[in-house]
Amino acid sequence: MNNHKFIVRKAAVLGAGVMGAQIAAHLINANVETLLFELPAEQDNPNANVIKAVENLKKQDPAPLSISAKAAFIQPSNYGQNLELLRDCDIVIEAIAERMDWKSELYKKVAPYLGEHSVFASNTSGLSINQLAKAFPENLRHRFCGIHFFNPPRYMHLAELIPCTESDAAMLDDLEAFLVTYLGKGVIRAKDTPNFIANRIGVFSMLATMHHAREFGLAFDVVDALTGPLIGRPKSATFRTADVVGLDILAHVIDTMRDTLPHDPWHRYFAVPVWLQGLIETGALGQKTRRGIYQKKGKEIHVLDLASKEYILSGGTADDDIRELLKYKNPADKLAALRLNPHPQAQFLWAIFRDLFHYCAIHLDAIADNARDLDFAIRWGFGWNLGPFEIWQAAGWGEVAEWINEDIAAGKSMSDIPLPRWVRDLGQGLSQAANQDIQGVHRAQGSYAPSTNTFRPRSALPVYRRQLFPERLLNEEPHYGHTIFETDAVRMWHTAAEPGDNGAGDDGVAILSFKSKMHTIGSDVLDGVQQAIEEAERNWRALVIWQTEPPFSAGANLQKATERLKSGEPPSALSVLAKKLRKTAQSAVLKAARSLNLADALMAGKLAEVEAMVAQFQQTSQDLRYSMIPTVAAVDGLALGGGCEFVMHCDRAVATLESYIGLVETGVGLVPAGSGCKELALRASQDAKDGDPFPLLKNYFQSVATAQLAKSGEQAKELGYLRRADTIVMNRFELLHVAKAQALALAEAGYRPPLKARNINVAGSTGIANIKGMLVNMREGNFISEHDYLIGSKLAHVMCGGELTPGSVVDENWFLELERTAFIELLATEKTQARVAHTLKTGKPLRN
Repeated sequence: MNNHKFIVRKAAVLGAGVMGAQIAAHLINANVETLLFELPAEQDNPNANVIKAVENLKKQDPAPLSISAKAAFIQPSNYGQNLELLRDCDIVIEAIAERMDWKSELYKKVAPYLGEHSVFASNTSGLSINQLAKAFPENLRHRFCGIHFFNPPRYMHLAELIPCTESDAAMLDDLEAFLVTYLGKGVIRAKDTPNFIANRIGVFSMLATMHHAREFGLAFDVVDALTGPLIGRPKSATFRTADVVGLDILAHVIDTMRDTLPHDPWHRYFAVPVWLQGLIETGALGQKTRRGIYQKKGKEIHVLDLASKEYILSGGTADDDIRELLKYKNPADKLAALRLNPHPQAQFLWAIFRDLFHYCAIHLDAIADNARDLDFAIRWGFGWNLGPFEIWQAAGWGEVAEWINEDIAAGKSMSDIPLPRWVRDLGQGLSQAANQDIQGVHRAQGSYAPSTNTFRPRSALPVYRRQLFPERLLNEEPHYGHTIFETDAVRMWHTAAEPGDNGAGDDGVAILSFKSKMHTIGSDVLDGVQQAIEEAERNWRALVIWQTEPPFSAGANLQKATERLKSGEPPSALSVLAKKLRKTAQSAVLKAARSLNLADALMAGKLAEVEAMVAQFQQTSQDLRYSMIPTVAAVDGLALGGGCEFVMHCDRAVATLESYIGLVETGVGLVPAGSGCKELALRASQDAKDGDPFPLLKNYFQSVATAQLAKSGEQAKELGYLRRADTIVMNRFELLHVAKAQALALAEAGYRPPLKARNINVAGSTGIANIKGMLVNMREGNFISEHDYLIGSKLAHVMCGGELTPGSVVDENWFLELERTAFIELLATEKTQARVAHTLKTGKPLRN
């Protein structure tokens, strides 16, 4: 392996079940040619099983594929006819059912067909990698390991990499680099222990939660109300997460812990509850069977009531006093209050934290290299805001340890095993060399590793040099370079090694970050962007717009009412993500309405002021396009409305796969007016076949008129918001690195701005008439309202270039004037004003 450069041209996935098919989908998302294997079907087509699995990928929500068209690139294969194809595969991932005997049998079958340098990995969620390796030919074991993806593979950041005893070290390093950059994963090196790190800790936490829920007499929905966002975990909390994962899968993982961990001090708790086993036996497996702990009846959510063994309407909530207690900002105050409060809900929460901390401390040395790996595994694999050790350390390491010891002595803990000595040592300072001001496992020099009694720094693999600002641990404060200038709205900075270098810095790339809530764009931000462009033209080689946290931008400036909105964090747990993606369009409409900041102006009748702001927005977009230095938008998360228009006007966009981009203003009765309509008309003209822009323009119109939001960076290209030349990045932590590289490439090529477009072919009156014909049919069929028809007509008028003869040639200013006029005309209508006001008040769009 050491003498062979690891390049993945082709991959194979063995097993077309839920995980196997989705792993294949994500490989295809990364443009890795992929074969998907399954048993031969009894039908005429031996690949029918795989074909069915691939078709199912197109129907799933959230979508495993970045765009549904990519399903065609998955090559269906079967074990009866196609094993020879494995010889050309650089990596083969086994993802069949969690049966040691089945996996062993498959290994013996496929091993003779592996290529000379093929890497073979199991996606097992908890079986022993060393035990699996015994079924693999001894001379090939150096190329064998475990790669545990979390479900769904496209969205979950965690991938556990587990070596067997014979795994080649260089092979593991190559695999980690591949997983990080090409598949976008956060890789944790796990030890070969049952269920590895994330499932071991996460499932124990669920078991402890189930135990204490029964102890304190709390219903399933009450527990979920307590163990979700109130304590920094996903909305799916505990029992909804079980439904999403699959109750049969959860039971299997619990059984694995019971069978393989006989000496674990908590072993007596490793048992599938009777009620859970009962649900499984009746086929109630959770979300995939539409019935589990929860069941949806019509629009109502019902939950299993253990007393009656019937489903009842779900309505459990956290007690108001407990909610107030959980709002304490100081973690130490919060945990102390929970511990001392006699309310059953408070005692329940303290108990699940206490037993989780206890379990992690006892098992850290056995299951993980260091505390950082354990915390990141839980954050990335289960969607928690903080890992167990981070929560403990934030609440006061030494004091919490004393509380745990007191409960152990009093017999309140689930185990009477005392905390390890190193826990006490870290509460006192490990040594004179340690930072005495910080107690706990995470310190400036690294995270604690019990096996060596040292603090381990982060990985030094070259791939991590691409992550200029990696995922942070608690109390890690990033240093975002050196300030060039800063206002209340924006900060322009660079990453030069030495402060005070006001020349080109380390590479000559200046970075602009917004400081507004959700990185929205108001006059102050527009001023900052224009100032940054002027500064970059004088002293820098390129300008990158990159936000230190997602989203890229939710559009125009938010009103004070939007302080209630939570920022759009990247999707983590499946349940949270699925809900977000299903409601993306409605959410986009709401954010667009809230972001207009026009209510005061409307009430005062100051449309002239609004028009001036729109003109400033247009000018800023144009400045991004025609500046004398290259501009690059580095996009992660939402880029709505004006944020999308900024992206469209930079010379290049570099977007993460999980970028959600779109022009959504029509949802509140307006049209895009920050140069977005102009830009789509320009692209339609430039890309038109036979000089007719209408076929392309019609598609662009449909996307804008329906406020369609791209659900991936790839789909943003399909919808026209990104260009084919724009770059998709799989790992969000590599986004800035790639954006800077793109900016430098443009600069190195002797960048000159494009010539201003003066010859845009318009679809004109014929295009408007065609679109209005569609709108009339929709209105008469009651699919749209009269006001929807007006909005669509105004949008058609703008995008088609007005009532001109088709083929007429205009310049950009013509379209900008059309945009401003249509925007103001719609804003002056009572129905658009009612839509804006209604959405701001209720959070829901108004159809009037």
